[in-house]
Amino acid sequence: MPAKTAYLSLGSNIGERQQNLERALTLLELAGIRIVHSSSIYETEPQDVANQPWFLNIVVECETRFFPLQLLTAVQGVEREMGRKRGAAAVHRGPRLIDIDILLYGSVTIETPRLVVPHPRMLERRFVLEPLLEIAPGLRHPATKEPFSKYLSGTKTQKLKLMLQRAL
Repeated sequence: MPAKTAYLSLGSNIGERQQNLERALTLLELAGIRIVHSSSIYETEPQDVANQPWFLNIVVECETRFFPLQLLTAVQGVEREMGRKRGAAAVHRGPRLIDIDILLYGSVTIETPRLVVPHPRMLERRFVLEPLLEIAPGLRHPATKEPFSKYLSGTKTQKLKLMLQRAL
């Protein structure tokens, strides 16, 4: 199978946040997911659970030979290896050492019980769209065919601060 392009969003708000992002990128590479481009690092206020530390977020373009559910398994394996807790052991949308979401996989749409692509909340999240547009300004939504830039103005005006320009 030829390599597919996918876009991932990574975030961390516990511990050494930048080191967590760097380690996650290294582990993704070791898992067979080649990082092609990485956005700058953005510091973002938490959205759903306000009383927690701010996040550092990035978006990466990657190439993979994994099918979508295999990619999800690999991404969740990296999260587990880094100590990410899920289920009853975690606060839903609370503090996270690492969070990795699959935003896009090629130009396909996927809807299964385990995986929905494009990510179902990406169009509401400035901390996803801004770094995504930084590395892929002409990218279009696979279902609507609209440029992602069209959706940026519709996001909440959450606080977002550029921290490190293309540091990773």
